[in-house]
Amino acid sequence: MSFVLFPADESGPALICMVIGTQSIAPDDMVLGRPGHARRCRAISHWVASLPEGGFTWSKRDPVRTDLDIPKVVKAQLGRWDQSLKKYGPVLYACHASTGSGTDADHVAQLAALTAYLDLFMDERGIDRKQASEKEAQAVRQQWLAHLLPSVSKTDTAQLLSYRRFVVLEGPPGTGKTHLAKRLLAEQYQDHGHLIQFHAGTTYESFIGGLRPVKDDGNQGFHFSAVGGQLMRAVQQAAANTTKPYLLVIDEINRADLAKVLGEAMHLFEPGDPNRQVELDYEFEEIDGRTLKLPPNLHVLGTMNTADRSIAVLDVAVRRRFAFSPVWPSLQVLSGDQQSCASMREKFAQLLDLFVSHAGDDAFNLLPGHAYFMEADEAKAKTKLQTELKPLLLEYLAQGHVSGFGDEIHAFIDSLDACLRARRLDRP
Repeated sequence: MSFVLFPADESGPALICMVIGTQSIAPDDMVLGRPGHARRCRAISHWVASLPEGGFTWSKRDPVRTDLDIPKVVKAQLGRWDQSLKKYGPVLYACHASTGSGTDADHVAQLAALTAYLDLFMDERGIDRKQASEKEAQAVRQQWLAHLLPSVSKTDTAQLLSYRRFVVLEGPPGTGKTHLAKRLLAEQYQDHGHLIQFHAGTTYESFIGGLRPVKDDGNQGFHFSAVGGQLMRAVQQAAANTTKPYLLVIDEINRADLAKVLGEAMHLFEPGDPNRQVELDYEFEEIDGRTLKLPPNLHVLGTMNTADRSIAVLDVAVRRRFAFSPVWPSLQVLSGDQQSCASMREKFAQLLDLFVSHAGDDAFNLLPGHAYFMEADEAKAKTKLQTELKPLLLEYLAQGHVSGFGDEIHAFIDSLDACLRARRLDRP
């Protein structure tokens, strides 16, 4: 692993690169072989590219694949360094090419790439920094980490709903998916809508509608009548006022067998065709007949926990009809001492580093959310970690979700136990 600057074949700034060194992979296989190194390089690339005049950035999915040359579409963007790429292309796995405009924004982007890649190189090599440069490196790290864990706001979700109508917020537990959905319903939709929750017992009859026993007036008996379900009632309420959007929130949408629950109504969930309709088997009072159609102002927002692998698989047809928006732990929520005390922020930083460094793509999606670390009282913090975070991590271990770095997770759990024992010793 080497940090390299390749001069241009013509006049202009150098190409900032991360490459595999002259001694090949062996000296750094413990670094390059971990998912975290490639993940950090991608995050840095995304961050630098997002800056004004960020230039061109690229990172290889798997740095150790020296049998793969730089893709042609990437080489086309790096013509000024053609001679260097011919010789070192297969061992180059991350780079930043300046626009060469010479503007202040161009210089800022170059400095950002230079600082971030140098910081990564020094961090992986275990090189100590001076205190002043460490503060600068921490500030840069926070910026590219935001591209590793992008935030989703109410405004972003509201705009996605207005465009796609049917959206699912997906992410690990504790990331605030339900909290975001409730705030969206209350603030963006002014409570014009309602929230329901799916579970294993949710059926077509309870969500769409079906025959149900109804007590006869004045008699002791019952008769069966067609009664609309939760979706049909939402359709009725949305159609009653089409001047403003109506939001149906379905919490834990993947806990039910969605293909069975929707039935033929799945045909209606096509955001680009608001005129679709289906004919039902019975006449329903809620829709004045058998024809079910979703009003254009009806929006559906689901929440989905990706940590429960037994229920996380959704039908491909369902995934095509809903826009999926990932929700990650929020670094901003934990940045101040009003929401989280110092020990909570420290433990989150340790766990985040474990997942970033060792977790594969599937396991990385299970990173526990910020809600597990939101406790401002130091006296209560360790108990919260023991009673809420520890059981989740033990479940991950039991289910084999973090088998690739189970030893590291066990060591982290041991540190939680040590913290709790220390607190008990501190008691008078």
